[in-house]
Amino acid sequence: MADVDIEKIVQSVVETIRARQAAGALDLSPDTTVRTQPVNQRDDVKRVAIGADVKGQAGKAAILPYLESLGYRLTDVSGEGDGDFADVAVAVARKVASGDCDRGIVIGADGIGASIVCNKVSGIRAALCYDMRSVVNSREHWNANVLALGGPFHNGGELCEMARVWLECRFPSGERWATVNKMKAVDRSH
Repeated sequence: MADVDIEKIVQSVVETIRARQAAGALDLSPDTTVRTQPVNQRDDVKRVAIGADVKGQAGKAAILPYLESLGYRLTDVSGEGDGDFADVAVAVARKVASGDCDRGIVIGADGIGASIVCNKVSGIRAALCYDMRSVVNSREHWNANVLALGGPFHNGGELCEMARVWLECRFPSGERWATVNKMKAVDRSH
């Protein structure tokens, strides 16, 4: 597919999402609540590391301009290493673990390998998400700080919406902190 075609597709996706956002019709899944608060007011996320392997590049091409249009500062780490999914996943995870970025998004062929690799980095809670319910659950229940997606499993609009909702979703703390702290304790002990 030519670069010009991709640009037209991305622009069309962004325009469609913005129109749905203005109309209040963003619910892509019957399992989740539409998130209507403006970016960075629901949760304090400004800097996002993003990376994709070869099979996730089309998904990243859709997500990057959309998130930038919402005001996020993105660090694309896809060029680090030799482009292998493990190199990209580690680069995203390290940006988040170091505090250089607030959260990370990694897009691969299926997202499974990337989520496994990210979780090897101390301080990372990567979640492989496949629909809006898992996106919301990963934040509200597990305080995930890296989102792993299987790019080819979704169209550009779905990927954009999943990323937006995930970035806006706040971890409510309360009783869930006990579980998250247990995960952190395991991380520290190994």
